[in-house]
Amino acid sequence: MARIKPQALLIQSKKKKGPARIGLRTIITWVLVVIVIAFSFYASYTYWQRRQGGQHDFSIQEPHGSTKKTNLPGYVVLSTEKGSITVELSKDAPSDVLEKFVDLCQKGFFKGMLFQCIVKNFVIQGGKLQKPEILEEWVYKGKSRLQIDSSPKHDAFMLGTSQSKNDDQSFDLLITTTPISDLNDSLVAFGRVIHGKDVVQEIEGIDTDEHCQPKLSVAIVDVSLKQEI
Repeated sequence: MARIKPQALLIQSKKKKGPARIGLRTIITWVLVVIVIAFSFYASYTYWQRRQGGQHDFSIQEPHGSTKKTNLPGYVVLSTEKGSITVELSKDAPSDVLEKFVDLCQKGFFKGMLFQCIVKNFVIQGGKLQKPEILEEWVYKGKSRLQIDSSPKHDAFMLGTSQSKNDDQSFDLLITTTPISDLNDSLVAFGRVIHGKDVVQEIEGIDTDEHCQPKLSVAIVDVSLKQEI
């Protein structure tokens, strides 16, 4: 049996103890894995930040501190104690009314707002009515179902607010429950209900007193703005 020379043993020992070489393909694979993991963490963080932040800000800041509304949402969902009402916002509505509505939604103004007036066959109204004197006229129209074909007409299930000037502490919401003629002097519509008409009708069906005040309180629980549904 041939003897292995000491020098050959030393060379074999060094070969065994030497570090294994890492191939370029392995390095590239691990770099890609790290990138994918980092991107996943970033995407998750962004998603939860949006969830916690609530509604989107549909405005951009202009120079000199002025705010210009752009890319306004297309829909608003009113979550009530009777169910959800989805409204498609009208791009043809007066911009000042629509922009103020969106701004108040973002500030949570409508959360907890009660439907304080229910006129059968006419409208349901949330918030303080800015012109209480028109309530009597509404009650009369609701009972008689007056129709003036020559007048501009508001369709049923339209979302609007009173024509009177609203300040930062007031903005009433009205949803028509039947096609109504000759209402443009007191209401400006800025959206139409596309889902939840049964919820509107259920609220309309609540018993009221002689002043059209509902005997059962129904509130808007939450409001969310959406670009698409």
